[in-house]
Amino acid sequence: MSRPITFETSADTVLSPPAAERQSFSDASSAVQQLIALYDAGTGFLREQFARVMNGAEPEGRYRAFYPEITFSTSSYAKVDSRLSFGHVAEPGQYVTTITQPDLFANYLTEQLDLLIRNHGQPVEIGLSTTPIPLHFAMGQDVKMEGAIEDTLERPLRDLFDVPDLTITDDRIVNGIWEASNSPRPLAPFTAQRIDYSLARLAHYTATRPEYFQNHVLFTNYQFYMDEFYAYAHGKVKDPASGYVALVEQGNRITTQDKDPTDHEPKTPQMPTYHLVREDGSGITMVNIGVGPSNAKTITDHIAVLRPHVWLMLGHCAGLRNSQSLGDYVLAHAYVREDHVLDDDLPTWVPIPALAEVQVALEQAVAEVTTLSGFELKKIMRTGTVATIDNRNWELRDQSGPVQRLSQSRAIALDMESATIAANGFRFRVPYGTLLCVSDKPLHGELKLPGMATSFYKRQVSQHLQIGIAALESLRDMPLERLHSRKLRSFEETAFL
Repeated sequence: MSRPITFETSADTVLSPPAAERQSFSDASSAVQQLIALYDAGTGFLREQFARVMNGAEPEGRYRAFYPEITFSTSSYAKVDSRLSFGHVAEPGQYVTTITQPDLFANYLTEQLDLLIRNHGQPVEIGLSTTPIPLHFAMGQDVKMEGAIEDTLERPLRDLFDVPDLTITDDRIVNGIWEASNSPRPLAPFTAQRIDYSLARLAHYTATRPEYFQNHVLFTNYQFYMDEFYAYAHGKVKDPASGYVALVEQGNRITTQDKDPTDHEPKTPQMPTYHLVREDGSGITMVNIGVGPSNAKTITDHIAVLRPHVWLMLGHCAGLRNSQSLGDYVLAHAYVREDHVLDDDLPTWVPIPALAEVQVALEQAVAEVTTLSGFELKKIMRTGTVATIDNRNWELRDQSGPVQRLSQSRAIALDMESATIAANGFRFRVPYGTLLCVSDKPLHGELKLPGMATSFYKRQVSQHLQIGIAALESLRDMPLERLHSRKLRSFEETAFL
């Protein structure tokens, strides 16, 4: 690498990679290649300088590199296809977004930029932003940075390198509270540092690399489903006609048609995750989020930056109606949000609508797997309101208040995750859906006992999982512009999906 340039600031000497000229591109693929080149130059510089000082070289100043950015400008109220929910800007102006790990997002970026260039007939500009890349995010997933670093440097790390800045790592854009003032408008829903933060969290929570996540995501709150999915996925990978090419599990252990992992990963991550991979990323990722709305919010906060095409919740719930039986299905078409974890980001007065495309796919999948249809399907499935609560033992308290609210809301089921996942799907513009299975009926004295639970799980988990997979495979075949519809877009929207 060429010797870094230096320049004086009022407080320090800053060393950065050689400056790069901003360039205009009318070809999306070329623009993405330039993003990759700029990003690799910046992160490579930071890694090189970090290695130097850790090997004993005297620091020459502060080492800094910048995220690349995309700038798009138009002065026209050009008419675009009004059926599209993304791929265009609403009005004249300048739009900017910082970019991280463009090699990971290459297909996504190419698609989004191609739509933008074609829809407006204008080029995009690629250059360096003024946002520094934190050293932590430049080092990659395999490097562990411990506190002993400061002992080696004999000074705080932040004196020499930029570190994550939480003041610019936020959700103002997707929450709809970003204020234009005199700044350029956002081109994408997340900034580079917000994405880097989530990619690091994903690797931590799931013990798998972000690049293995697929575009179709299943969430569950029971390990039984994960065990069933593992067996299903292993069989699919070994079938050359399935279209699935690999199964990735914790520790990034990979099974393919011709190879099984030989090592063993003894540690279980906080949220065990499996990735059933297709070459184009259209496979299925399944995550055991555990119990509770906090976990549900945490994982969807981070998966959202990968811009998945859809996520579904498959879990167990309390049936609230006497007409329901253990093992019946609940297809949520509305949500009562008593989970509270999203109150600061998405007020409770915001409605969370059912998405027709997802609802139809789930109902058809239930019919397909159970071989029931029409009026007969009503024997095992109800469509209605699902309430999500943050108190697992709600039934041990005075029930008069909660039961009255549940009755007034027409709720037919209660759980601890579904409304949170749906609300975050709404907030992040990720299509969402919920299909639950009644596992107990506390209002009617039907509580799970150990023997009942074992029999129930053996009978129902496999069928429930097959329904979820069938729904996702149906949605995978749907044109992207139909699935990502305009109903999730607000007044001021970014051009990127």
